[in-house]
Amino acid sequence: MLRNFYSFIRNKPVFAVGFLFSTSSLLFGIWVASIPGIKERLGFSDGSLGLSLLLSPLGAISGMALSTRVFSKISVGRWMCTGYIIICGIMVLQINCVNRVMFWACLYCLGAVSFLNGVSANATVNLMEKKYNKFFLSTCHGMYSLGGAVSAGIAALLFLVHVPSRWQIVIIAAVLVTVIFSNRKHLLANTDIIHSRSAFKLPSSSILGISFICMVSFMAEGCVADWSAIYFKEILFAPKALMSLGYAGFSVAMTLGRLNGDWLIKKTGSKNVVVSGALLAALGFLVVVTSPGVIVAIIGYVMVGLGSCCIVPVLFRASANIPGLSTVEGYAMVTTGGLIGFLAGPSVIGFISEKASLSKGLSLLIIMGLLSAFAAWRNPFLVNKEKVQKDTLLYDEQIY
Repeated sequence: MLRNFYSFIRNKPVFAVGFLFSTSSLLFGIWVASIPGIKERLGFSDGSLGLSLLLSPLGAISGMALSTRVFSKISVGRWMCTGYIIICGIMVLQINCVNRVMFWACLYCLGAVSFLNGVSANATVNLMEKKYNKFFLSTCHGMYSLGGAVSAGIAALLFLVHVPSRWQIVIIAAVLVTVIFSNRKHLLANTDIIHSRSAFKLPSSSILGISFICMVSFMAEGCVADWSAIYFKEILFAPKALMSLGYAGFSVAMTLGRLNGDWLIKKTGSKNVVVSGALLAALGFLVVVTSPGVIVAIIGYVMVGLGSCCIVPVLFRASANIPGLSTVEGYAMVTTGGLIGFLAGPSVIGFISEKASLSKGLSLLIIMGLLSAFAAWRNPFLVNKEKVQKDTLLYDEQIY
């Protein structure tokens, strides 16, 4: 893993793009720590805050609708330089908002710009994989996971020395903008236009299959984040000091797996990684819901993290290389499933928990994991003998 990560860092053009993945999570970690203060300052209830937070995914859907127009006119390099600096500014305003209208506007804009940033960064990594004939995408997603862990630690340390969230985000944003600006030469070198204007296309059943797997993966990640501590508290009666260890185990496993994922995908194949990963994640949830105590449940969440870690990078790579679709169209079609899983997943688990129990709610993820493994096994766009090819079909060339 260290050799793979070291070679990734040494490749300055690739690392400049990879750093952008960590930019998002570094900002997000400070934002998560600031939510209780914003709730109190603006007088939100739990319900009104929850509804307000839905504006960010709604913005992402708007970003999806705009993506084909944006990337048919603006190069990915120019958008990356601009978009990630914009997101730093939005986050500063969002955490320092003075009223609800300002807060709502920032949430919506955050979702829209974040989606466009995700398209540009993932598409650029896909192009670089073809240029260097080497996989980088899983390591880039590992940078996102690593940034989240670092950000959580920074927020905790700054709170210890009585630095409030409104100044934390200013400090972090200033550092990130400085790094992005210093990397502008490498970022602006990516002059590709990743979408040529074309008519609307309905997704095929195979694309819907990839989108379904993406939905399950995002759903699992969201449910671990939202429900693991509650499960430890209400089902396993864990002490307060241990309630966050389920998510911590999941996050560490996810980060380590992604940083080593490019080597694993190349060695075992994309289809094998997704099928075995989905099965391992399903087994992990089975361990969680049948666990007699906290230690076994933590092991279950670690299994979920190891199983899930490489699924999304594989799916994003596949979405960027679907014959007959531009990178933007493929990414939008696949991530639609992810948005549905992210939005609906935790709520569905909560509904089942209210009607039955939280254990039964989490058991749904076992079934969904098995179904996603079957969908991956049957999907023609997920292959084992995969190689990065420099010569690809024109984006709008229809072959089916």
